[in-house]
Amino acid sequence: MKNTLKQVFHSGKFLFGFCIFVLIIATCIIYPIFVTADPLQMIGQGNFFKPGTYVSIEESTLSKSYTLQLPKEFSKLEAVLDIDTRSEIQQFLIKQAGVAESEIDVTDAESLVNLWKANYDPDTKYKGLTTAKRKALKRLNNEINAALKDSGVIIAEKDEEGGLSQSKVIKDTDYVNINDVTKKTFILGTDNFGRDVLTELVAATKSSLKIGLLAGTIATAIGLLLGLLAGYMGGLADNIIIFITNLFTVIPSFVILILISYSVGDNARGIAMVGIIIGITSWPWTTRSVRSQVISLRNRDHVNLSKLSGHSMFRIIFTDILPYIASYVVMAFILQISSGILAEAQLSMIGLGPATTKTATLGLMMQWAMTYSAHLNGSWWAYFPVVILIALISFSLNLMNTGLDQVFNPQLRE
Repeated sequence: MKNTLKQVFHSGKFLFGFCIFVLIIATCIIYPIFVTADPLQMIGQGNFFKPGTYVSIEESTLSKSYTLQLPKEFSKLEAVLDIDTRSEIQQFLIKQAGVAESEIDVTDAESLVNLWKANYDPDTKYKGLTTAKRKALKRLNNEINAALKDSGVIIAEKDEEGGLSQSKVIKDTDYVNINDVTKKTFILGTDNFGRDVLTELVAATKSSLKIGLLAGTIATAIGLLLGLLAGYMGGLADNIIIFITNLFTVIPSFVILILISYSVGDNARGIAMVGIIIGITSWPWTTRSVRSQVISLRNRDHVNLSKLSGHSMFRIIFTDILPYIASYVVMAFILQISSGILAEAQLSMIGLGPATTKTATLGLMMQWAMTYSAHLNGSWWAYFPVVILIALISFSLNLMNTGLDQVFNPQLRE
């Protein structure tokens, strides 16, 4: 056993996949210790807040301010003059104002604005421009003028008579220390319900792993038991088991999965139920594979010796045959976990996944993102991390399986 483990952990592929998988599990265990908030708590009052740190406007307005002269790239003028706007100004200066292209430096915001101010007149009707274009240029001119103003934002308060009086002026050079105000960081933003995607993702991964583990255990147990009986007993028992296995094989397992999930109903379809449903529909290929392995072993000398010694069928199966296919069973179990997680994601995408308001799964997160068109409105943080995580889990498990295959398969052994 010690030698076998040493061989397994000497496989680079297995070790790499194992490290990724352990890291994912460790995150699911450690993260909730430090972040105790409900993963389905609706924090954001709106859909798809982008990743970043959010601070209280009220607190930041009333907190002590500091005067900072930040570099130009942080100024309001730089924010107005994006790449498209600079190109638009350049085209106007060349075509309408007759400025030589060599005199225009689009990388220098101040010189570009000076040329604009010197050559653009909002009251002039420039030839060759449509009405929409003239209005767009006026809007741009207003934005530039607003960015150049240094009046600041005026904060007013109501007096005793109900009128407004100036209480504070916030200049563009006024800043507050972020530690002085209430803040909330969303590393992966929020989803369509205003929930922290990172916290939800960790909880969803934990739930999906539970489903995969339960489905993998059930599918492997059923497949192993039937495969052992069919392979060792042969005859009528083998024919009956293979007939049932072929029925499940001919009909796509996902179709059976959909029919059973739909018939169970939303109220009963929790995480455990989905895991059981996936497990009882995923055993056929394990049965066929185990059966073929047992057939190659049932007439070996040590098995025949056990038969002559009068040992029972179950003792022969579990002591003389099972140890020889144990490595294959472990590999099948790993693949069943991976396929269970993917099956849950597929079911949830079509609305037949776990019906729960207490936790999320990776498939449910994908379904919510798709339902609320996250992929169309550019809210990548609502679905892309989920896709990456599903791919990482499948990749790590399949890499572990490949590593084990290289260790235990004589044809692949180096």
